Amino acid sequence: MRRRCVIVGGAEIRNYQTLWDYLNPGDFNIFCDSGLSHQEALGIEPHLIVGDFDSHPNPCLDVETIVLPREKDDTDTVFAVKEAVKRGFDEFLLLGAAGGRLDHTLGNVSLLLMLHRQGKRALLVDNYSEMEIVSKAPACIDGSFPYFSLLNISGTAEGITVEGAKYPLRDAEIQCTYQYGISNEVLPGREARVSVEKGELLLVRVRRDSF
Repeated sequence: MRRRCVIVGGAEIRNYQTLWDYLNPGDFNIFCDSGLSHQEALGIEPHLIVGDFDSHPNPCLDVETIVLPREKDDTDTVFAVKEAVKRGFDEFLLLGAAGGRLDHTLGNVSLLLMLHRQGKRALLVDNYSEMEIVSKAPACIDGSFPYFSLLNISGTAEGITVEGAKYPLRDAEIQCTYQYGISNEVLPGREARVSVEKGELLLVRVRRDSF
């Protein structure tokens, strides 16, 4: 049975109730520094705490805690992801990892690409959407996500197919310099499907309750 690692960062979370649907009792939960501010509202207990504690005090709980130096190459969230990979996790859910500072958000989105290239499954959920990397294996978007976007964050993506959407594509290409795949729409009563023959795209599913 696959065990999933949930990594909680300190970015703003507006609707905790939406995130409850993503959580499972068997998850391994890592809280990163100020991500601890979300613990009570999320209603989950940490199995590991990591951080340099520059934005949240060390709670000194009876929980495994890795105290990091403040001067380092990896952010607390990047360290947490690498630590979880070392511990053998193949599936990841990132919460509190997008919003606020753009540099941290972009850095955390790039973790999806890093994990994808290691053969891991990873989903990042923020206040408006959920994000994952899509390549050859098709990804689906159901009617609970009326809008979705495809963004190139890794170079040139080729052989892009989009079906079941208002703006379909066949053997298309999206480059980092021209991001025309924003705000596509799932056709009523349909399920959209996306695949990429060469390269990767960031798939952003926008939740209906975001409007």
